[in-house]
Amino acid sequence: MARKQHTRNASGPLGPSQRQLRAGELIRHALVDVLRENEIHDEALVGVSVTVTEVRMSPDLRHATCFVEPLGAGVEAAETAGQESAIIKALNEHAKFLRGQLGRRIDMKFTPDLKFRHDESFDAASHMDRLFNDPRVRADIEHADDEDDGPQVAQGAVGLEKD
Repeated sequence: MARKQHTRNASGPLGPSQRQLRAGELIRHALVDVLRENEIHDEALVGVSVTVTEVRMSPDLRHATCFVEPLGAGVEAAETAGQESAIIKALNEHAKFLRGQLGRRIDMKFTPDLKFRHDESFDAASHMDRLFNDPRVRADIEHADDEDDGPQVAQGAVGLEKD
């Protein structure tokens, strides 16, 4: 007989628990310290500074997905431009070594298995900036703001007079 899994509501869990978030931050800070010491000897990681942007933990805290961004990865002139996949591959190849280093630094019942992934949020934010700076979109935004400001200012000013 299968055990019923507990969920926060009928439609499923809303997101990570407070415990998962705390453990993720603990792992992220410890991982930053390990990567800062440059103990990994791999050609793909020589002279590369890696930012650990987020660590997502599994509900049982045994697996951690680490989102990383090589410094300057989105800049064409940077040394790491176009090398993101090689850097992520190298980190995944050294995941067991990094896990061993984490085990010495954190106080958890289990040291989680690590999986590294490239953080795409910077690319998405850059794309959104380009969209918002497009002259056609900017004209639409400014036109919508002009229409919205008129009635809202008149309604808001009525009840906020000071004596």
